[in-house]
Amino acid sequence: MSITTLGQFIIEKQQDFPFAKGELSRLLRDIGIAAKIISREVNKAGLTQILGEYGSVNVQGEDVKKLDIIGNETFIWALEKGGEVCAMASEENDDMIPLRGAYSKNGKYVICIDPLDGSSNIDVNVSIGTIFSVYRRISEPGSEPTLNDVLQAGNKLVAAGYIVYGTSTMLVYSTGKGVSGFTLDPSIGEFCLSHPDIVTPTDGKVYSINEGNAGEFPQGITDYLKWVKESDKASNRPYTARYIGSMVADFHRNLLKGGVFIYPPTAKAPNGKLRLMFECIPMAFIAEQAGGKATTGTERILDVDPSEIHQRVPAIMGSKNMVDMVLEFMK
Repeated sequence: MSITTLGQFIIEKQQDFPFAKGELSRLLRDIGIAAKIISREVNKAGLTQILGEYGSVNVQGEDVKKLDIIGNETFIWALEKGGEVCAMASEENDDMIPLRGAYSKNGKYVICIDPLDGSSNIDVNVSIGTIFSVYRRISEPGSEPTLNDVLQAGNKLVAAGYIVYGTSTMLVYSTGKGVSGFTLDPSIGEFCLSHPDIVTPTDGKVYSINEGNAGEFPQGITDYLKWVKESDKASNRPYTARYIGSMVADFHRNLLKGGVFIYPPTAKAPNGKLRLMFECIPMAFIAEQAGGKATTGTERILDVDPSEIHQRVPAIMGSKNMVDMVLEFMK
């Protein structure tokens, strides 16, 4: 039986990045180590009383869960130990975090991360995840990192991915040369290549949207939702609604099976609710690398120039033909 571990796979692909001299490979391994630790904590959360709210509110105005804090601190620890990253922006922190490891100041990369996406699902044992994106720093290595290092458009990405903590723990990532998926084998403590060269179907019949907000959707989205429910054998309708409320879980299912994930603007959130840096850019990168499409409804997500760390944008992403159909209705 032939098994390729995450570490082996990264080393094999290192030649794709001659400029990196191994730093990117080490960084990706650091992310894998942090993912193993968080997976362990998620799996035993109910037994060790680390479920539930921490008692504070993050910058988004959301109650912070105890596991969110553990996830955030785990990534800071792993990235400071590794030394390849000079600064981190987290969905849990107001501002950029300059890392203070022994070698962090010389790190060539910055990372944006949502340590635990879908944390409202923690207490009810529903899949949650981590989302990350990696950029090359703009400032000179050895100097203090700046906000400009973090505020880069998605078309400058070096790597991005997500980890889903579900019935098994899976890490999916891309360095701009396709998408690969790894499943954690707890018996040996290694992520093993389980989904090489992921290509998302061009079409599908699953749509993922929070229809509880339907009264506040733009007319184009309302019309689209009416269309997907109509019976039409020629176009394989009606479609199937699947919405978990954990972006990682919804996106992951649609990536593998075919589907479209929609978080449109609403009357209460005219710019959408999802964070550009922490959710939309990395997932858009994965979608495109797998042959899908990702847009705000008016422009490609990877071309949006960020103006602040916690900027929000609408999001439509998934199978190319399904995204195009949503855009047709939005016209």
